[in-house]
Amino acid sequence: MTQPQAAPVVDGDTRPAPMLLVADPDADMVRELASALEREGVFVAGVPDGAQALLQAGALRPDVVLVSATLPVIGPVDFVRAVRLARAVPVLLGVGEGHAEQAVQALAAGATACVARPYRVPELLPLVQAAFPGDAAGRGVLTVGIVELDVGAYQVRVAGMPVHLPLREFELLHYLMRNADRTVTREQIMRHVWHAADTMSTNTIAVHVKRLRARLGDDDDQLIQTVRGVGYRLITPA
Repeated sequence: MTQPQAAPVVDGDTRPAPMLLVADPDADMVRELASALEREGVFVAGVPDGAQALLQAGALRPDVVLVSATLPVIGPVDFVRAVRLARAVPVLLGVGEGHAEQAVQALAAGATACVARPYRVPELLPLVQAAFPGDAAGRGVLTVGIVELDVGAYQVRVAGMPVHLPLREFELLHYLMRNADRTVTREQIMRHVWHAADTMSTNTIAVHVKRLRARLGDDDDQLIQTVRGVGYRLITPA
């Protein structure tokens, strides 16, 4: 198990590396994940149960916490509830087959999103980087009209009211808001939001845009406009 400690600097830079706290009883899985993510510049601290995870979440103040649906001592749902009383840190739930009930309960308790377990670096890396306060492109609060997106807390408000977005729709909105008033192509969305090749179906993007519009109350497509044959553009109201 990776021992919790202070996050190191990156290649001699004075800026600390992004930190991911992983709470999972499978020590081999955590070591493998830590080795892969640290090659990408992400520091991983691992603990085997929910009690130690709560302690280290306060001591280390990680940028993101990843907890297994099989977390012992203090289970994932109780862990999420406890963390939410103290911090707005993004909490990801690692789920596999048979964990649907834990996923529903954890999301209701305030978990940010669910990710596949065994863990996949291409899925986790952008989530950690987006929440890292040292990343200028990923930090802070973005505001476009009545839509406000808090990157670090993974929260969205429309006219001051909280709106729950699934992870992929949150990332899509984040990307569109970062490029407000500019047309982004479907290919760019594939790369930056799905981290996928250009061969991915564009219908997947269209479905997520439709759902995002509905959640934001954009019934007349005035906020997120379709640029036919090209992609989409999020408009800043006059």
